[in-house]
Amino acid sequence: MKALIFAAGLGERMRPLTDSTPKPLLSVGGKRLIEWHLEKLAAIGVGEVVVNTSWLADQFPPSLGDGSRWGLQIQYAYEGVTPLETGGGMGNALQWLGDAPFIAVNGDIWCDADFAALPREPAGDVHLLLVDNPAHNPRGDFALGTDGHVHSDGAERLTFAGIGVYRPSLFADWRTVIGEVAGTELTPPRFKLAPLLRAAMGRGAVTGMHHRGRWTDVGTPERLQVLDETLRSEVQAASST
Repeated sequence: MKALIFAAGLGERMRPLTDSTPKPLLSVGGKRLIEWHLEKLAAIGVGEVVVNTSWLADQFPPSLGDGSRWGLQIQYAYEGVTPLETGGGMGNALQWLGDAPFIAVNGDIWCDADFAALPREPAGDVHLLLVDNPAHNPRGDFALGTDGHVHSDGAERLTFAGIGVYRPSLFADWRTVIGEVAGTELTPPRFKLAPLLRAAMGRGAVTGMHHRGRWTDVGTPERLQVLDETLRSEVQAASST
């Protein structure tokens, strides 16, 4: 199985930290954010990982190398000075991901979920990991039905964790779904993933699971600091027992 890690964002909310360091390369608990993902992916047998890059892209290869230290093969997909958004970035990465289902993870999150619980073959086009709504997203993103299907709306909404399993077929008719919006006329095209997800939900092709463990969207310096202090204290406590 292959995987994609989104690492092309500008990290504007994290400035000034991201003035000189791309957000996925910021450290928490003694490791770069992206390294937590690489370890998890390697642990479940993923062999190849595509890392899409844009902002400060030249820092990734020296920091991560070819992936061999984790038993992985890393392919860097440079998107240019302007990121392609989540949809464009994933669509651009399909040339390396192939025709089989793949895992995609946001490079700017931290989560204690066991990636082994993710399905290798989603029932539909997509399987999403959802979490309880954090304070900065109280209304959530999507609703998880009792049958395991994810819907655009519902009585009890959860937050998308930025972790999922996707089939390339999600992009089969992307131009019809996205329409003519700014960015789609470019090569490669630039567009968000959310419209494709909502269209797939409308045809019952998205399933999901509720992760009730720990998750952090490292979107501000304050959240980064809290997460770093928590993880370091846990490491210290474990080493003293």
